[in-house]
Amino acid sequence: MTAINAYVAGLRHSIRPVPIPRDDRLWEVDALRGVAILMMVVYHLMWDLASLGGYPIAVRSGFWHLWQMTTASLFTGLVGLSLTLSYHRERRSRPVGSLWPKYLLRGLTIFTWGVVISVVTFAALGADYYVRFGILHLIGASIALAYPFLRWRWANLALGLAIVWLGGWVASLGLEQPWLEWLAPTPGSGVDYAPLIPWFGRVLIGVFLGNWLYAGGVRGYRLPDLATVGPVRFLRLLGQNSLLIYLLHQPAMLAVLVLLGIVRL
Repeated sequence: MTAINAYVAGLRHSIRPVPIPRDDRLWEVDALRGVAILMMVVYHLMWDLASLGGYPIAVRSGFWHLWQMTTASLFTGLVGLSLTLSYHRERRSRPVGSLWPKYLLRGLTIFTWGVVISVVTFAALGADYYVRFGILHLIGASIALAYPFLRWRWANLALGLAIVWLGGWVASLGLEQPWLEWLAPTPGSGVDYAPLIPWFGRVLIGVFLGNWLYAGGVRGYRLPDLATVGPVRFLRLLGQNSLLIYLLHQPAMLAVLVLLGIVRL
């Protein structure tokens, strides 16, 4: 399979629906990702009501800002944790040799969907508010960038915390450099903004947690088996369809809100 064919196949596979939760995965990781998906949907609903419906909801400060930050932190931490699980699984079948091309291709796949979101939001929201470097851009870039760090544990915690701290310091500078939007906090950066500094730091913290809690890709602590409990099973299903839900939930919500007359586009 050529690189282009593999890339196209990866795009298709990444949004292939999972109708029944897979049982060959760690249920708690998928369930946590499902929680993050629900939190994201709730926040985006609040954003739609505030920004498009005119409702007095403070989505950029206070409670809802904290909700947004918690949601994004959970997503990015799980990206790092999941990368360690994937890495150890791949190493069991390929103990030698570089896995870099596989992670580069996977990262490029997710980054491509981020570009799709940018194009769609540019058309819908205009040049001032479109997604320039959002969560999908971040995840795609992080999958590729995190590869050299996947074998580390405590070093990732230290480096991750340092990058998170650096993000706060850079934000305090109020940089007016649009060409740095992908790297560090820059004023006027549209919606769904997640630059590598500080957010890649949270990915590395997730890598630390993965190598600490799941050394060798195996759960290192006791946990009751709740995988088939109704709500948990539902969360697992959401978690295993996270990208597809991310891509489709906003158009679906907006369609419902418009039909109900709550929002006018």
